[in-house]
Amino acid sequence: MDIRQIADDYAVSPQIAVEDIAAIKMAGFQSVVCNRPDGEDAGQPSVASIAAAAQAAGLAFRHVPVVSGAMTMDDVTAMAAALKELPGPVFAYCRSGTRSANLYGFIKERGLA
Repeated sequence: MDIRQIADDYAVSPQIAVEDIAAIKMAGFQSVVCNRPDGEDAGQPSVASIAAAAQAAGLAFRHVPVVSGAMTMDDVTAMAAALKELPGPVFAYCRSGTRSANLYGFIKERGLA
């Protein structure tokens, strides 16, 4: 798992598996956010399976799906709301980690967090 620290309380990663949840918890994260729509790629773990594993491990979970290459202001505000509500530090993932990193950048740039 390739965890990229974006800020003290926010990190991103490419797609994770259910088995990665234990390492995410051990790394000190309190919340997980999925920024991928279900079914984006064949074989991608379902959001429900990741959410169940996160919640079973005592982590908060939120699904804020963003279509690759089509981020909207609604996506940015939904992610900003999630970050305000979720306990940190927050671990976010998408296919490559780029959407999750870009969302954070837009949130900070617009003063939404």
